[in-house]
Amino acid sequence: MAKYKTALVTGGAGFIGSHIVDALIKRRIKVYVIDDLSTGKKANLNPNATFYKMSVLDPGITKLVLKLKPDVVFHLAALLDVRCSVEDPPSDARTNIMGTLHIAHAAAKAGSKKFVFTSSGGAMYSDDIRPPFSEAVPADPISPYGIAKRSAEMYLQFEHRIHGLSTAIIRLANVYGPRQALAGTYAGVISKFSQNMLAGKPCVITGTGKQTRDYVYVGDVVRAQMLAMEKDATGIYHIGTGVETNVNQLFKKINALTGAKQKETHVAACQGEVMRSALDARKARKELGWTPEVSLDDGLKRTVDWFAKNVSTK
Repeated sequence: MAKYKTALVTGGAGFIGSHIVDALIKRRIKVYVIDDLSTGKKANLNPNATFYKMSVLDPGITKLVLKLKPDVVFHLAALLDVRCSVEDPPSDARTNIMGTLHIAHAAAKAGSKKFVFTSSGGAMYSDDIRPPFSEAVPADPISPYGIAKRSAEMYLQFEHRIHGLSTAIIRLANVYGPRQALAGTYAGVISKFSQNMLAGKPCVITGTGKQTRDYVYVGDVVRAQMLAMEKDATGIYHIGTGVETNVNQLFKKINALTGAKQKETHVAACQGEVMRSALDARKARKELGWTPEVSLDDGLKRTVDWFAKNVSTK
């Protein structure tokens, strides 16, 4: 296991990124955070981290990374909305491809020992293949968001091959838990349902609601990222439960947890989204020693309880 003294987390004021920052600080690693706060929140920032308000597309980003010389980089800054990527592919590509390349190339030049990239498992595959998907399944993204994430992965493989940047690519299922914002599509459906039901606001389901996703708790995701760092893993890893849950099922579970007693309301389906998704994480279990520990029912209860205590329902 490599010893890391300093870490850079892009998107470190965001949902997953802020939890990663907390985990690193608990390990007594000095943490730098880069976040433009477009979706991240200052309230999520760990006070023991050094914060730089900056976009990954900022012209000064390379200079800053060269100055910080982080031992390990966790790159999470991204545009996360599939719908927005369909409406504005160039904007999605600028952040999710060029932003990633800026950070990775700077990390390689700065001599970083490890680069852990948060990619997407849910957006990486089409409906032509039955889930759960293993890493051996050829990527076939159907949205600009998925295309950009796959392109970024390939650039990272180039940086690893040519410049020696040790890279772990973590393809996540649909992550949920405390601090999740209302941004995003199905990745944020648990957050949206929880907050709206607690506030007595109506919830809508896009399409039939039979679309399935693999929902994995944020604490399990952070543990996987820490293992990827500590075991100096390289290559692509799927992090998910392998279990499909549809949106209608989520609606019923969160309805019961919040006591909202809402009725299902459906609106038009979204373009660029697959009907079914789940990830096979056996490679992560074998090479990282990772398995999900939090069940969906337990994770949903923790999440709803957190929103009830920490988010205004007015």
